[in-house]
Amino acid sequence: MACALTPSVYDFQTMPAVDVGVTDRMSKNPWSLVRQTMGDRRARWQKVAQLVRVLQSYGDTAKVEARLERLRRLGYIDEVPARTQRIVGALDMMRFFIVPCAADYYATKGLDFRFHTLLRFLDDPASLIDPTGFNSTPGAIIGHVMQVVHANPQYDFQLLESFEDGLEQMEHQVVELLAGVHPRSRSILSIVEDPSYHARLLEHIREFRRDPNVAPLLRDNVANTPEFAAIERTFGTVAGAMRYFAKMPRTTMGAVRHLLRVRTFPHDVATA
Repeated sequence: MACALTPSVYDFQTMPAVDVGVTDRMSKNPWSLVRQTMGDRRARWQKVAQLVRVLQSYGDTAKVEARLERLRRLGYIDEVPARTQRIVGALDMMRFFIVPCAADYYATKGLDFRFHTLLRFLDDPASLIDPTGFNSTPGAIIGHVMQVVHANPQYDFQLLESFEDGLEQMEHQVVELLAGVHPRSRSILSIVEDPSYHARLLEHIREFRRDPNVAPLLRDNVANTPEFAAIERTFGTVAGAMRYFAKMPRTTMGAVRHLLRVRTFPHDVATA
């Protein structure tokens, strides 16, 4: 399994840290947060262009399969699931893990999950339409990790390994964010409620680059809720998710039957 083992060229300790005692998400009123995540006119047009690129990439099956094949060569995937299996698996990942787990987390923080989703959309609409990330650019994946306190960011770290310098870019951008010089700093800090998240994320990225088998950085409600913890063991990594996807129906009719009949997470086909 490939991983960058050289010491990082980015030194967080030498960079001027921003004051993150409390994030904008927890201190500003809703309309200020909406305006902050929208950005100026130039930023809004860039977001629309990014959204168009992601939508266009959905038809580029060859590019997606090339990234999957690279991850297979790196040892992250045992078997590359078929396109229909990936679609069904992605929908299961959304309805059984991503959405309920996030809704539970934000409820414990006293935050409205619907408003949180709106802020995410205004910050980067492309990040909400590609749950598996295989149609996304490195920048979109990195931005997504920075704008959301993740249940487990290792899925996204492994996904970034499908690009030559994905993890290096990830580390660099988190350093920029912590230094207050990232172009999306204001927007991202209007979404993230945990002032310690990005410092912990940077430390975890560096640990992962040294050892991809490092223990995951789990969100509190995942680590402390047995049901979410069990489902995370399937969807928290690319390897686990792809093993699950490969067990999904290959035909359109089989996919429809699965989506209509399977209403709760099927533990009998989960990744061990």
